[in-house]
Amino acid sequence: MPTQDRSLRGTLVVALEQAVAAPYCTSRLADAGARVIKLERSGGDFARGYDRVVHGESAYFVWLNRGKESIACDIKDPGDRRLVDRMLSRADVFIQNLAPGAAARAGLGVKRLRDSYPRLIVCDITGYGEEGAYAQMKAYDLLVQAESGLSSITGGPNEMGRVGVSVCDIACGMYAYMAVLEALLARERTGQGAHLRCSLFDSVADWMAVPLLHFDYGGAAPPRVGLRHPSIHPYGAYPTRDGPPVLISIQNEREFVDLCRGVLGEPGLAGDPRFSSNVARCEHAAALDAIIEQRFCSMARPRLLAQLRESRIAYGEVNGVEGLSRHPALRRTSVDTHSGPVSLPAPPVRVDEREPRLGRVPEIDEQGGAIRAEFGEPSP
Repeated sequence: MPTQDRSLRGTLVVALEQAVAAPYCTSRLADAGARVIKLERSGGDFARGYDRVVHGESAYFVWLNRGKESIACDIKDPGDRRLVDRMLSRADVFIQNLAPGAAARAGLGVKRLRDSYPRLIVCDITGYGEEGAYAQMKAYDLLVQAESGLSSITGGPNEMGRVGVSVCDIACGMYAYMAVLEALLARERTGQGAHLRCSLFDSVADWMAVPLLHFDYGGAAPPRVGLRHPSIHPYGAYPTRDGPPVLISIQNEREFVDLCRGVLGEPGLAGDPRFSSNVARCEHAAALDAIIEQRFCSMARPRLLAQLRESRIAYGEVNGVEGLSRHPALRRTSVDTHSGPVSLPAPPVRVDEREPRLGRVPEIDEQGGAIRAEFGEPSP
């Protein structure tokens, strides 16, 4: 999709960002056609050094910095600060995720920016917010998974686990992206910018609403159950005779009847008082699991999967990343880097059947000279 057809064409975003949360937000703004100028320290965003798996580049950086322009600058240097101010005088959005107070100490605090540039949308991304006892705490993703209680409901019965991607950072980046879009729409009506604040902790706390409600109103948080659902049964992974586990999900009584008749070969099981409702099935999960496991392990895998499909039972094969890599539903797109093209999962939303075209991943200061010339000191 050509840049000129994208909805944020003509929108200028200045990003003083690093790591994951803010770059996630700005990468999606860039995907939508915004011009994103990434301000990097002389050594670059430290996410550039997370690994070297993609043609010698970092997987995180390649994923989260497509379509941006990079300029290396020192916001503590008076000349570079003036350069940034000239960018902001023409910008629509300023996003930063430095440590709380760092932007203000460099003269880029929200009060000065909103006073100087009333139409500017300022988005501050933090770990725990800007106030209270946790404001100055470092907030890397796994730390927030632990602090928020997410780790306590993730993993198997005997051990907590980490969600295997940077879910707190990603959640925060998604919320920030939505908030920026809403602020841009509001500015069309009011002519005024806005101050947006979004934290990793608040973002994942919102996703923790159901476990929190169970604790606050039911007296106990859901237990860790591995590849099982804590309150719906059967909804989990079961072993098979000749391959990895298969996960099934029964959401209502009709589906349970179909499972008993079409897969388990025991149509009368649906009338058993132990299994006649979801609440009863949860109370007698061990007995039902034994029946399901015996049946699943008695059939060749192709026959089991065929019966699940024919009975319209929701199921999924428990893949590894190798399975994702060759999954028939995986849509891919290509992104250019200075080391060569990289295949990435395509953005999930398609508009009018058009496949998105993503911008190139910049090297450190790749556009620095051109940006300095464009926003250079005005002539006397």
